[in-house]
Amino acid sequence: MNCELLATCSALGYLEGDIYHKEPDCLESVKDLIRYLKYEDETCDVRQQLGAAQILQGDLLPILIQHCQDKPLFDAVIRLMVNLTQPALLCFGKVPQDPSFRHHFLQVLSYLQAYKEAFANEKTFGVLSETLYELLQLVTFLVCLQGWEERQEEDNLLIERILLLVRNILHIPADRDQEKSIDDEASLHDRLLWAMHLSGLDDLMLFLASSAAEQQWSLHVLEIVSLMFRDQNPEQLAMAGQARSARKQGADMTELEILRRREMAEKKSRVFQRSSRHSRFGGSYVIQGLKSIGDRDVVFHKSLHNFQTYSPDMGKDTRYVPRRRQIAQDHSLQRRSALNVRLFLRDFCSEFLENCYNRLMGLVKDHLLREKAQQHDETYYLWALAFFMTFNRASNFRPGLVSETLSVRTFHFIEQNLTNYYEMMLTDRKEAVSWGRRMHLALKAYQELLATVNKMDTSADEAVRESSRIIKNNVFYIMEYRELFLTLFRKFDETRQPRSYLCDLVETTHLFLKMLEHFCRSRGNLMVQNKRRRKKKKKAHPQSPASAGNGPYPPEGVWPALAEQLKHCAQNSELTLDSVVPFDAASEVPVEEQRTEAMVRIQDSLLAGQAPEALTLLRSAREVWPEGDIFGSPDFSLEEEIELLRQIFSAPLPRQQEPEEQGGEEEGEEEEEEEEELQAVQILEKEFNFLDYLRRFACSAVVKACVLLLQSYQKNSPYTNHCVVKMLHRLAHDLKMEALLFQISLFCLFHRLFNDPASGAYKELVTFARYVLAKFFALTEVNRKAFVELLFWKNTAVVREMTEGYGSLDAESSNRKPPKWNPEEEKQLRELYLAHKDIEGEDVIDAILAHLNTTTRSRKQVIHQLVRLGLADSVKDFQRQRKGTNLVLWTEDQELELQRLFEEFQGSDDVLGHIMKNITAKRSRARIVEKLLSLGLVADRRELYKKRQRKPVTSSLLDGKDHLKDRDQEDLEENCEEDEEGPEAEAAQDTSVHIPQSLRQILQEEDFSAPILWLQNCLIRIADDREEDGCTQAVPLVPLTEENEDAVENQDFQKLLRKLGIRPPASEQESFWRVPAKLSPALLRRAAASLSQAEPEPQSADRPEQGPRKEKLALAPGSPMAAKKRKNDLGSSEGEADKEPLSSGPQKLQLLDSDGEQEKNESKNKDSDPGSPEPPRIHKRRRFLIEDEDD
Repeated sequence: MNCELLATCSALGYLEGDIYHKEPDCLESVKDLIRYLKYEDETCDVRQQLGAAQILQGDLLPILIQHCQDKPLFDAVIRLMVNLTQPALLCFGKVPQDPSFRHHFLQVLSYLQAYKEAFANEKTFGVLSETLYELLQLVTFLVCLQGWEERQEEDNLLIERILLLVRNILHIPADRDQEKSIDDEASLHDRLLWAMHLSGLDDLMLFLASSAAEQQWSLHVLEIVSLMFRDQNPEQLAMAGQARSARKQGADMTELEILRRREMAEKKSRVFQRSSRHSRFGGSYVIQGLKSIGDRDVVFHKSLHNFQTYSPDMGKDTRYVPRRRQIAQDHSLQRRSALNVRLFLRDFCSEFLENCYNRLMGLVKDHLLREKAQQHDETYYLWALAFFMTFNRASNFRPGLVSETLSVRTFHFIEQNLTNYYEMMLTDRKEAVSWGRRMHLALKAYQELLATVNKMDTSADEAVRESSRIIKNNVFYIMEYRELFLTLFRKFDETRQPRSYLCDLVETTHLFLKMLEHFCRSRGNLMVQNKRRRKKKKKAHPQSPASAGNGPYPPEGVWPALAEQLKHCAQNSELTLDSVVPFDAASEVPVEEQRTEAMVRIQDSLLAGQAPEALTLLRSAREVWPEGDIFGSPDFSLEEEIELLRQIFSAPLPRQQEPEEQGGEEEGEEEEEEEEELQAVQILEKEFNFLDYLRRFACSAVVKACVLLLQSYQKNSPYTNHCVVKMLHRLAHDLKMEALLFQISLFCLFHRLFNDPASGAYKELVTFARYVLAKFFALTEVNRKAFVELLFWKNTAVVREMTEGYGSLDAESSNRKPPKWNPEEEKQLRELYLAHKDIEGEDVIDAILAHLNTTTRSRKQVIHQLVRLGLADSVKDFQRQRKGTNLVLWTEDQELELQRLFEEFQGSDDVLGHIMKNITAKRSRARIVEKLLSLGLVADRRELYKKRQRKPVTSSLLDGKDHLKDRDQEDLEENCEEDEEGPEAEAAQDTSVHIPQSLRQILQEEDFSAPILWLQNCLIRIADDREEDGCTQAVPLVPLTEENEDAVENQDFQKLLRKLGIRPPASEQESFWRVPAKLSPALLRRAAASLSQAEPEPQSADRPEQGPRKEKLALAPGSPMAAKKRKNDLGSSEGEADKEPLSSGPQKLQLLDSDGEQEKNESKNKDSDPGSPEPPRIHKRRRFLIEDEDD
């Protein structure tokens, strides 16, 4: 030891028996030791010398216990002990890689472990607890008697140092090589916790966590609590002191049976290995079919019983694996402490949940969000969330005890941290393993959140189940929460994330899929958020090197004339700077950044021969931007100004290239390759399909991770093996993608499983393995190349080719470039275009595609080739006419025929189907329904539905229907919760709907006839539905056409919606305008009637093209005439409404336009005529794609 350190330590005092005698200079010696530690070198030499001399065990602890009344000495000793016990990682920054520094690191760690053993003493913690109690009691006494009075700064520092000392002692890791502790045995950490319990320090921790006056110590308390339960399992801790259940006893018996079978198999194999002959005469064998290094077969020189373990790698050196490619090791260790320690920790957890959890977690969350905490303190928050919520779920489950962290905001917080940890793991490569451990901690917290929400479904309290349903609805609605597990599977890296992380990832994904599947089945349909990228194509014009950044080249011989003109202008005193402004004040570009544009304007003036304007611009720019003398100094003479203008005149200034019109030859397919796609994220709502979501997991990354975890099936828990098998079973059975699992590594695992003596304990895994192998051998009968496919991981495209035949995807591949046009094809294209371009009523491109010899050409390719050949000017000349623009008027004879057919088939079961078969002029179902409504032949479109005979309903079906009815009632009650304040409340109080004349004029000018007609239909349908059902709910207005969608986004149309009492989307989770529940059917009908006044007036005779639109508005089902007719016939239609067929299940109320109603009727009545050909099914969303992108 250093002589100065030795002298300082000798001046502390000495121990005589159990009594420590301090020297007079003891306080100064302690301060000198603190000063020495402050200036120690990078090897921590002072710390090592003090540890070797056992200063803490022999001097500091006796001083702390026997001389605690000496407050200055006590404070100095606490300060020195905090410094000596700080973690070794803080001393060295990280675990050193250099051998010499690593030796010093291990040496300091060994001294810290000796300090921890010395602190496992009830007297030491008794002194600390008593001192902390006195400080806290003093503050409580002052608050009670004198009101609030701030604590002294010295007392605050002493409290903080005591907490830090306890934290440092608990943080010291255990020496596993020396302890070698087993379950139910008291380890060093257990003895330390028991000493804390006997001294009452755990009660002080609970007081600090629950007291409103001690909020500043919340992070310290949470850190100490997390270190106390570092090695504990919350589920085992919750069951401490209770009798083991029959299920756990059965699991223990199964585990013992597995071990017994493996032991018997090993004994049996050792018996077969014994031979009566000497091993030298064991014999040599030739392995037929297995070649050695040469052309001969391999010669096997061992006994036959060893042939089962033969491998070509026998005798080879182990391959060196670089450190960056080594598998990450799992450092977490859970053990079962002694019973008395577990009982005390169980009681501590119960009291912590009862009195401290919600308040403490709220404070810590606030500190984290306000960035009042230190770096990585959120890991303690994540640990506490996972641990105590698991304890609460395993003991007496009460959701109210963990309500602070049981919310959607907690899901969002954990998801943000998971994403941040993953990004840091990629960027900070040196600390990638540490970031991986933090990522694992966040995943555990997410898993426990899901498990708690799932546990709430089984609660007997209706309010708890309703809260669970709301949380699940919000979590499943957000896209990021659904895509989280798929992202984690794809980004899994076994070199940075341990095997335990993969185990928790598979278990959490299994739980999430199980909850999502059950939630979808219970609701029938689920609307979720979906983000779509809208691609906006921007032409990327090629720029030549001369014109990319330079302006126009100045002509020769022009400058001398300009110079003379500038000299003449300079002598003119009429030049004023007020009339010229060198910058654009309305531009979004700041004035400081418009200097280049001003210089370009000066050059343009010179090139145009406007010398006075150029000189005025130069002088004005000099006043605006005087810094740097870019436009010259104010002291410049006339010759210097002319020289500066000459330099600007000939300078290659950067210019913004103006858009140029491209010729017909430049609009070909080469231009498409140079287009830049600008993507904008658009948030939409769509109906969720569980199988479509499950198909996202059908990728090689998920299969690889599952197979990797299944390699250690013998060490995995039964629940982990079940989760892996269930995940693979979903891919193989539910998605019919068994070929995705045809991989040689998985088959080797199956072979090892079948040869396992304890395979009877893995019945589920064995059954699944047989199922996969049976599917594989059935495929090999058809595809002999499946044996080769075993060597590769596969995606869905390869799986489809394996099962349907190779080359089946070539025709559907969209990544290939289209074949070039040969001269014969170009000639035929030219002839077909000239032959069909003048035919009216026919689409030219469709006619060309019908007569082309080649069937591989698409509409887009034909259009671009026509533009390239010069036969057309632009691709816009061939845009398809949108559906519904060519409406044919009903003649008087057709109306009479429709009326006659309706009277003839009015009593049949399918009135509309018979009318469509017998009518002369074929029209769509929607047009016929609208005409019947406008003529007043029917009062409601439901009268035209196909009538079906009622079937007897069994009791089981009635029970199921009641269950569905209950779920519908819950949904209706949820949707009926509307805000009392808002525009809909005002509209509900009005007796009439007034639309200003200015708004009507604007709507007439912008021609919103079709959207107003759609809005009328929607309002009348909602009014009818509300009168029938009796229960009102907010109904979204879903625009299914581009014209209606554009109108809803228009500000003037939105003013009309607000005038009618329709409210806009209330939050980010809503995308559509909604008709409030407070609008009565009568008010909705008055609003629909008032819309007819806002429609465009009938056109005059000089515009006959508006005739069809006029008749369409007059005869529409939403017109005032039809509304009046329907209102008069409402009483007669009530009796017929009871004859409607029973619905098969609850359906969500949606507003569809006539086209959507047409498709709905066609799908219901497609079996009315077995002999007629089935109409082609058109997906509802494909109708609105731009025609240029159909192919």
